[in-house]
Amino acid sequence: MSNFLQLIALVAIILVAAKFAGYLSTRFGQPSVFGELLMGVLLGPSLLNLTHMTFVTDTHLPEIIAEMGELGVLLLMFLAGLELHFKDLTKNTRVAALAGIFGVVLPVGLGILFGELTGLDFNHSVFLGLTLGATSVSISAQVLIELKVIRSRVGLGLLGAAIFDDVLVILLLSSFVAFLSGGSSTVGILLIFGKMLLFFGLSVAIGLWVLPKLVRFIHKLSISQGVTTLAIVVLLVYGLAAELVGGMAAITGAFISGLMFARTPEKSLIETNLHSISYAFFVPIFFISIGLSVDLHSIDLNALWTILAISIIAVAGKVIGSGSGALLSKFSFRESMQIGIGMISRGEVGLIIAKIGLDSSFLSKELFSSIIAMILITTVITPPLLRAAFSEKPKKPDQPPVSDSILSKENA
Repeated sequence: MSNFLQLIALVAIILVAAKFAGYLSTRFGQPSVFGELLMGVLLGPSLLNLTHMTFVTDTHLPEIIAEMGELGVLLLMFLAGLELHFKDLTKNTRVAALAGIFGVVLPVGLGILFGELTGLDFNHSVFLGLTLGATSVSISAQVLIELKVIRSRVGLGLLGAAIFDDVLVILLLSSFVAFLSGGSSTVGILLIFGKMLLFFGLSVAIGLWVLPKLVRFIHKLSISQGVTTLAIVVLLVYGLAAELVGGMAAITGAFISGLMFARTPEKSLIETNLHSISYAFFVPIFFISIGLSVDLHSIDLNALWTILAISIIAVAGKVIGSGSGALLSKFSFRESMQIGIGMISRGEVGLIIAKIGLDSSFLSKELFSSIIAMILITTVITPPLLRAAFSEKPKKPDQPPVSDSILSKENA
């Protein structure tokens, strides 16, 4: 069987398995993403080892599947941004800042403290704390979309807090690595922060003044699906710019590009066209690929207490930290809990930081394996916890619904 035939065979299996798992998950009252994540673990090296079956001889297939999944998460975050209004997000800057900052400072501090108390050296303790401070909002964004509350003030606050989280964690990570490498501290940190501001400034300026004119121009041309193609190109360029210019995760750039396109009259057209291909193809591959990257056999059973401890810190750090920030922003206790739970998942952002720590010898292989287990646990438990947090009925019967604008599409 040729390499291409192997690829399409694996993709077909992944798509069928993802949709079947998503259907089962919704039948049990859980978000579809929960079932897709678990199915990914079952298809991975932990059980079936899909990408290493007898008919698979192409050693590059796991990498190809993972990269297709990365396209899926970019499309997911673009669609999440497309559902929002830029003005709505800017109105929630207080909760975004407080929940984002507290949601980083508390778990990072607890992680460093845990490392010091268990005899880890300072470098290992700091990197452990940084992985605990990360947040991957893509999982929560999918759940919010399924629950039709992404435009509620909790949804807006959560997405804004994730951006602050991303900025702060990258600043801390870059500063720490520069410090250990003998780089200049103050100047280096200012340079990193300046690059982030440059990215945000350019992306918003282009989105506000250039993009609307470009969309109108492309819309008038006789190009098949020209506006949709433009949206895809822009979200990819914004993702590149977030990484190369701002030093942040590409998903941040994709999310901002969605916010910019949400202001255009062609928003509905773009959403209709991209929604189908995203949720039919790329997004399921992304959720399955997370599980495919996890090998439970590599986890040292002797480190179970470490896994349990850092997982508890990971959950408590976000719920208490981000939840406290929301409380200080005049959110109710229930809303604060929802934001805190939504920040639990570490996902691909935590994996990136852990990989940097391992490659730079700031994390041992044993600690890296424990961190991977923690990332898997926080990623898998977030959807059902978030679903449960939103399923609880408000105490006041006359309380208005959390969202006046809902999605009409099924994502299961």
